[in-house]
Amino acid sequence: HSLRYVYTATSGMPDFPEFMTVGLVNGEPISYYDSIIRRETPRQDWMKEAVDPDYWNRNTQTSIGDEQTFKANIDVAKQRFNQTGGVHVYLNMYGCEWDDEAGVTEGFDQYGYDGEDFLAFDLKTLKWIAPTPQAVITKLKWDNNMAQIQQDKHYLTQTCIEWLKKYLDYGKSTLMRTVPPSVSLLQKTPSSPVTCHATGFYPIGVMVSWQKDGQDHHEDVEYGETLQNDDGTFQKSSHLTVTPEEWKNNKYQCVKSSHLTVTPEEWKNNKYQCVTNWGNTNIGFVPANTSDVGSNSSHNTVPKE
Repeated sequence: HSLRYVYTATSGMPDFPEFMTVGLVNGEPISYYDSIIRRETPRQDWMKEAVDPDYWNRNTQTSIGDEQTFKANIDVAKQRFNQTGGVHVYLNMYGCEWDDEAGVTEGFDQYGYDGEDFLAFDLKTLKWIAPTPQAVITKLKWDNNMAQIQQDKHYLTQTCIEWLKKYLDYGKSTLMRTVPPSVSLLQKTPSSPVTCHATGFYPIGVMVSWQKDGQDHHEDVEYGETLQNDDGTFQKSSHLTVTPEEWKNNKYQCVKSSHLTVTPEEWKNNKYQCVTNWGNTNIGFVPANTSDVGSNSSHNTVPKE
């Protein structure tokens, strides 16, 4: 499970808010603010009912302050990169993740500028990482602010987790649901990659990978990003480049979260076929007695509360 906030400041985009924030739990928006409406608003019905009435006033005031900070920060970034005009975007994403099965938690606080990493907080060393020379000045300044670092650490490791658990409880009928993916195998031509496409799953933490002869296989595999569907569920793809000869002589498996692969019986019964563009639904070079291919299932700001 995850709680994250994404702050975006823009420059040179007259028809777009100069500043906006969105709060997300498990990838679903729960709150929104921008510099046009200047009001923190709920994005889930259960958020309207669960929190106290003053919650939205408090977070509105927080966002108004953050708006001024981010407008100043994007101006500083433009100066650092020696820019005057054009379109520019300054991003901050912070929050936490909680594995309720393993009991493991993680926190993160990252900044980006014009699509590139700018700063990232390392919770292990309690230092900021500056991947670009233009960010070093800020890194040194923030590294020396020990009071702020301890505050950031406390928020990312404790306060954020506490709020994540509260939100999960508030919206448990929606956020705690589990929806397995619907998995398809796709191939455009006999020589093109085989795509294992999983869609309709919830929550977000589903991995789609490949195995070769029972071992994890990463060579000639391209992993797609996890994308959100219109209904709030997610989709993810993994593309395997393999020759017909390799496919025939080895046992390849598409694995969803390291389990729930298709059994040989299901494959032989044509329950999981590969959709192609040349009219052959069962890839010709898949031996009838090969093992499974596919997956068996259906369908520096003020932290917010």
